[in-house]
Amino acid sequence: MVNAIHKSSFNMSLKVLLILSLAVAGFDANAQIKKLKTETADQNILTDKKQQKMKIEIWSDIMCPFCYIGKRKFEAALSQFEGRDDVVIEWKSYQLSPDMVTDPSKNINQYLSEHKGISLQEAARMNAYVTDMAAKEGLTYNFDKTIVANSFNAHRFAHFAKQHGKQDEAEEKLFSAYFTEGLNLDDAAVLLQLGEDIGLDSIALKAALDSGMYSDKVEADINEAQQLGVRGVPFFVFDRKYAVSGAQDSRVFLQTLEKAYHERENVRP
Repeated sequence: MVNAIHKSSFNMSLKVLLILSLAVAGFDANAQIKKLKTETADQNILTDKKQQKMKIEIWSDIMCPFCYIGKRKFEAALSQFEGRDDVVIEWKSYQLSPDMVTDPSKNINQYLSEHKGISLQEAARMNAYVTDMAAKEGLTYNFDKTIVANSFNAHRFAHFAKQHGKQDEAEEKLFSAYFTEGLNLDDAAVLLQLGEDIGLDSIALKAALDSGMYSDKVEADINEAQQLGVRGVPFFVFDRKYAVSGAQDSRVFLQTLEKAYHERENVRP
């Protein structure tokens, strides 16, 4: 695991920003710290600092097992953070395997075996290791049930939920459906049921899924990740000032929350 703090910038002349970038074991053991880049104007950053809420942006993919683990670790940190009522969370789309072809006849163990050119037994052992990691956070992973499915439509579903104030609920539901229940998240009927479960309008959701709505939002998130230099997920950006990469220990998230919040308070007018 890489543990380091690196000074970088948003390519702006007014502000030198710190990046806390840590690679999670099993996600990218050889990850290097990247410069966080954005084309956001300086004035927009300064305006954001004066808003009431501190924004935490989380790039993730539904099919990423470390993203669900990272979600739980971040939530543990947030529950301990005194300023949690002043935090707003925005989930951002990312695809680890954008070219994946949905195949309900295969589980992830089989896909990993074929994709990596390893035996089915070795793939199962690798996923068993991740399953143990998840269990420590109270999560149940059933890789033998997890269906090979392209995540693009699931991300569209999450954007629909965001528009209706239920994005975090949608992300939780998607992760659970994928890793625990073994549901096909590229199946519109499954997404409609998940939407109904969290109180979304089924008719409006069906219309959105049928029309391809929110595809541009998913693509915009992915393009923004590229601009920021994101090479893997989960990737947490705190107030556009600090970034934590990977499913880090909750203490890392708490420390970053406190630091970003403290500095934010100091710039308030």
